[in-house]
Amino acid sequence: MKTATKRKTRSPATFEEEYRSALSEYAQRGDEAALGHAYELGRRAITQKKGLIELASLHHQALHGMLADAQGASRHQELLTAAADFLAETLAPYEMAHRGVQDAIAALRQLNETLEEEIKRIAYTVHDEAGQLLVAVHLALADVARELPERQKEQVGRIEELLNQVEKQLRRYSHELRPTVLDDLGWIPAIRFLAEGVSKRANLTIRIKTTIAGRLTGPIETALYRLVQEALTNAAKHSKASQVWIRIGRKNRMLCCSIEDDGVGFDVRAVQSVGKRRGLGLIGMQERLSAIGGTLSIVSAPGRGTKLLIQLPTEISNANSYRAR
Repeated sequence: MKTATKRKTRSPATFEEEYRSALSEYAQRGDEAALGHAYELGRRAITQKKGLIELASLHHQALHGMLADAQGASRHQELLTAAADFLAETLAPYEMAHRGVQDAIAALRQLNETLEEEIKRIAYTVHDEAGQLLVAVHLALADVARELPERQKEQVGRIEELLNQVEKQLRRYSHELRPTVLDDLGWIPAIRFLAEGVSKRANLTIRIKTTIAGRLTGPIETALYRLVQEALTNAAKHSKASQVWIRIGRKNRMLCCSIEDDGVGFDVRAVQSVGKRRGLGLIGMQERLSAIGGTLSIVSAPGRGTKLLIQLPTEISNANSYRAR
């Protein structure tokens, strides 16, 4: 009677084991196939979301073991040279990915700048051209009213009141699209002007505290204004808050801005979870920040308000040398 023998199936090698084996093989043979294996390991490392520090630590451990087993200074030097070549090839996919991200960020920054220019054009068109047309309508109505009876003059007067409301709304839309104060006086007066308007319309108490004075670079001023604008819009529409605090300062060469409200809050993880529709303009805020190397953190919970933490890499520029955009 034959006894069946069970063979243990060998589990597939882990990434770490495969890296050590491939590095050892390249150090011994030094051929292009082994170096190609290093490149593939780099691609897999990105897919598995392994960080550069983690990869460097793995490489160091593998090299340390090889050096411990090797004898002679010349062999040690050969191993160090081979290991450097292997690591460089492993990191090549990271370099390519980094360049791709940089290109995407540059394209996003260019898109934002193009959109701002278009917004500026529309805002000025609404303010100037539409305003001129309304002035012409007012003059035309005044000419007509001179020849009318008193009762019909009252009707024309009511039409003029409606036109005044239209003019007021167009002026507000123009300022919110692209306030001239942002270009002429800078981000601090622009944010105060914005907060004053939101406060009146939404019955919100908005307090602003900044330890920074002077102008910033054009893209940073625009980004900061847009981020505060989006945050205040969210607070007015969704938070049911009564108070908002805006604090802006500098820390370690970074511009730090926090926007906090005392509203109903929300579940951050649920809003940001994959497959869910992400509201509150968070995508737009994060993309605008990514384009200039900034970060956004959100602290919130149901019933505990919301706090946005924004960091921007920036340098304060001399106001006298500032050129209006």
